[in-house]
Amino acid sequence: MKIWVDADACPGVVKNILFKASDRTRVELAIVANHPMKIPQRNYIKFLQVSPGFDEADNRILELLDKGDLVITADIPLAAQVLEKGGYALNPRGHLYSKESIQEQLKMREFKESLRDSGIDTGGPAAMNQKNTSNFANHLNKWLSNI
Repeated sequence: MKIWVDADACPGVVKNILFKASDRTRVELAIVANHPMKIPQRNYIKFLQVSPGFDEADNRILELLDKGDLVITADIPLAAQVLEKGGYALNPRGHLYSKESIQEQLKMREFKESLRDSGIDTGGPAAMNQKNTSNFANHLNKWLSNI
């Protein structure tokens, strides 16, 4: 089992939790991004830099993903594809995506996108908070304890 991180927009606090969890468990962690990032030098932590461009990191993760792997992403379409391939997807804010709810989340994303396209300001997500961080760490620890 491996953890994949859609890292370009992943908050630093979440990456730090992942680095510590990987150190503790020796679970392989792959950071995938369009631009260089500093990561701890460990045999079980890898950095994959992909070409700049829309969905390049997503495509690389999906290409290398194995059934049962965990993907950390805020990208709902990527999460849907991960679930289709038999993986698990966890939002950096601590929401575990599920097959039961992903279609509704995709519809809501499309709806908000259509509002933005028509000029309506839908606002962005609230700032990361301690509850988000705690939820993320709890879901991650649950996944790690099940492997």
